[in-house]
Amino acid sequence: MEVHDQLRALLDEQGITYKLLQHAAEGRSEAVAAIRGTAVGQGAKALVCRVKISSTKRANVLAVFPADRQAKLDAIAEAYGGKKASLASRDLARELTGCEIGAIPPFSFNAELELLVDSTLGQRYEEIVFNAGRLDSSILMRADDYLRLVTPKTASFTSEQAVDDADEETADAGSAGSVGTP
Repeated sequence: MEVHDQLRALLDEQGITYKLLQHAAEGRSEAVAAIRGTAVGQGAKALVCRVKISSTKRANVLAVFPADRQAKLDAIAEAYGGKKASLASRDLARELTGCEIGAIPPFSFNAELELLVDSTLGQRYEEIVFNAGRLDSSILMRADDYLRLVTPKTASFTSEQAVDDADEETADAGSAGSVGTP
């Protein structure tokens, strides 16, 4: 079953009210927010990260945060007691999520991918919106329903986004340090 269908089935099964938005295919946060007619900060961005716990142990983490903020990889590593975090390769991200970069929803359907949500998600907006496993489909739902459903590990791992950030392609290619979108 495709991630899009798994996600909708989960929300339906749990009785979660949501709105399905069909739109032009887009994976960049600011562009898709304009298409959806939502604020960039309502977007729940999901990054697949690898955290080095020890010389032999790694954790795969799906870091979820407001799309108008910037993820700090060192803070993601710290949340797991790790030494270092980096973005997963496109191939590993696809393998762990079943989605292309930009279409990854803030849900993990893989036991090998741990969910970490930034503590700011849901603080400014009552509703969040995210690509639903496809670049041409998004889901709008209440932030508190999302947090109640996924019961994630939470930590503070973002900062306000700088104006001159690298674009998403660079960030997704595995750059170190902080990660965000234009």
